[in-house]
Amino acid sequence: MHPQDIQQQQIIRAIKTALTFDIAYQKVRPDISSFIAITSTLSLNNFKVWENTIRLHIALSLENYSPKKCRFRTLPLGSLRWLDLCSGDGFKREKALKLLSGAAPNSFLFCLVTRRLNDWVPQVRTAAREALTRLIETTDPAHTVDMLWVSLPCWNSWTRMGELERKSLLAILDKPDIAEALKKRLMTSASGPVSTLFSQVGRTTVFDDVITDFAQHAIQPSLRAKAYRVYFESQFVFVTGKQWQWVDKTQGRRRQVPILVSREIQRVGSVKENLRRAVLDSSPRVRRVAGEILIKELDNLGEQALTLATELAADPCSSVSERGQFALRELQPSCDSPVEALPPTDNLPTFPR
Repeated sequence: MHPQDIQQQQIIRAIKTALTFDIAYQKVRPDISSFIAITSTLSLNNFKVWENTIRLHIALSLENYSPKKCRFRTLPLGSLRWLDLCSGDGFKREKALKLLSGAAPNSFLFCLVTRRLNDWVPQVRTAAREALTRLIETTDPAHTVDMLWVSLPCWNSWTRMGELERKSLLAILDKPDIAEALKKRLMTSASGPVSTLFSQVGRTTVFDDVITDFAQHAIQPSLRAKAYRVYFESQFVFVTGKQWQWVDKTQGRRRQVPILVSREIQRVGSVKENLRRAVLDSSPRVRRVAGEILIKELDNLGEQALTLATELAADPCSSVSERGQFALRELQPSCDSPVEALPPTDNLPTFPR
């Protein structure tokens, strides 16, 4: 059996165990310890699948328990707390968020709270903002980093999330322990959307003073290349949305293009020294960025420009060596230009009129 199918069966059993009701006075007091235990082992991918599974089997379990069939009909059904975050009823989702307190028990359930920032009910989004503010104070920073790892790449795809919800998500990065934990995770991750996360965090100033740390020590080449580009261009560039652009009005053809916004930063350290490190980087992706910056900064590098251009021109990667060769041509213009190749005017033959 596939591991995901095994986990799905475990979730179903945990839900059935949790919804073994104490129906005195029609109050539900679920024991969700088994549900918390199994969600602690779930992958943070395919959240939509897990949410649908939880919502479906809660509804199936509740079919056997109808308050109308009970003797006591005056008191309402109690809240299922963390389970109700996946409920199809907006009132239950809102109530569950308002009742949450303390620390999130694991990363999966904390991510469920954050996903409610994109809920289709405005009142639920408001409750999610308030719950996030309460939970972040006591939740383990490791769970918080896991949540940011999943949520920040969805910044532009969560179209129902408003400006207040975005600010509440970015406000989490103001906590020094969370910022440090996220920095360590970004630098040591061998896979994942690290460059996307780095760009999204660039909306704040939390990493402005440590950009060179990412450029020199991050494991993923894509993050090192991104950090070098941010450093040399002195700005973070990130996507704030998409807009339609005409391709051919006569044919009614158009496409969506990203809306880019930049935020300027102050460079720290020697530009020449960091450019030299980028040229000597082990990844061609980083060396390509170095080649682009070298061409732009030829007039400001002095004698070092020729050394770096020669190094790039001899690179085994063709896309890198092309940049180095172009820089060499700019530094050492050819002597056989068309103007100099023209014969002197004194030696031109004369023709009768």
